[in-house]
Amino acid sequence: MNRRGAAVNFTAACMVKIPLLTCGLPPLAVTVARLWPNMTQSPHRPRPERRQPKPIDAARLNDLALGYAARFAVSAAKLADYLRRKLRERGWAGEDEPPVAEIVARFVAAGYVDDTAYARAKTGAMLRRGLGMRRVRAALDAAGIGEQDRSEAVPGEAEARRAALALAVRRRLGPYGPPPADRQAREKQIAALLRSGHPLDSARFLVNATSIEAAEQWADPLEE
Repeated sequence: MNRRGAAVNFTAACMVKIPLLTCGLPPLAVTVARLWPNMTQSPHRPRPERRQPKPIDAARLNDLALGYAARFAVSAAKLADYLRRKLRERGWAGEDEPPVAEIVARFVAAGYVDDTAYARAKTGAMLRRGLGMRRVRAALDAAGIGEQDRSEAVPGEAEARRAALALAVRRRLGPYGPPPADRQAREKQIAALLRSGHPLDSARFLVNATSIEAAEQWADPLEE
């Protein structure tokens, strides 16, 4: 038998899974031989069609709302937006209009959704991150929080100053970092506080504070 015939026999033996020691081929050759039939097939196989999700009925819509409210702290407006998005994605199985407003109202009445509690929690979390009231108001607007619920979550001046102080500490602004080298560097620090939602007078005071003690005493007279 010539070498070519022997190579064919070895390859055929490996393809029918004869043990490696009887093949006489190195492991890489065995692997290639076993994969060769699949490698020669056309890579352009038709993909199976994705199954379209079933349209949502009233029971499923209620389940979606319940699961969303259980996983996340949401406002009434955010819950309604979530349900409408699911309806756009999957369609509605009923003949009448989807009961989005009815479900949201029922969740509010049951206490599953509380805009006042949401506003307080959201405001507190953002202040602890060092964000100012301008950013807080924008976030509450995006969540659809009404003026009455928002008014109960508005922090006092002391809390707003402490939030600015927290950002200065974290970002090493003003006395908490190296002194600004020039006016441009100072303006960049002021801009960082402004972008975080703090008023201009607070930003200027913190950046121009002569010491950490002066920055910390800035809010002391306003302690509640």
